[in-house]
Amino acid sequence: MIYALDSNIVSYLLNGDVNVIPKYRKVLTDGSKIVIPPIVFYEVQRGLLAKRLHKRLAKFDAMYQKILHVGFDKSVWQRAAEIYASLCQQGKPIEDSDIFIAAYCIVNDFTLVTNNTRHFERIDGLKIANWK
Repeated sequence: MIYALDSNIVSYLLNGDVNVIPKYRKVLTDGSKIVIPPIVFYEVQRGLLAKRLHKRLAKFDAMYQKILHVGFDKSVWQRAAEIYASLCQQGKPIEDSDIFIAAYCIVNDFTLVTNNTRHFERIDGLKIANWK
């Protein structure tokens, strides 16, 4: 199985959260893989740079070096557009970044690990886990 980490989960890991770290370590030792969606990479990187949290930035970089890297392609963008249209038609829109993360996970058959289940549970076909 491949788990895609949302930015809140990455933040918990960087802050040493006692609930999230054991689950992260278990995944790494049980043969599963971890991926950080490109949008999440951007969200985390920009936040750490803006706050000048250089030690956490180095920790994030070390974490990023140990995980699987999968980029976006046209199918992710297309699925994101479909999710956006569906949510707007239902009157339940969410932020574009969350739509891109969801589309990335659906297209690649990843399970999204997030503590923001309220937004993501609106999206059909998205597998969600909450490590918090």
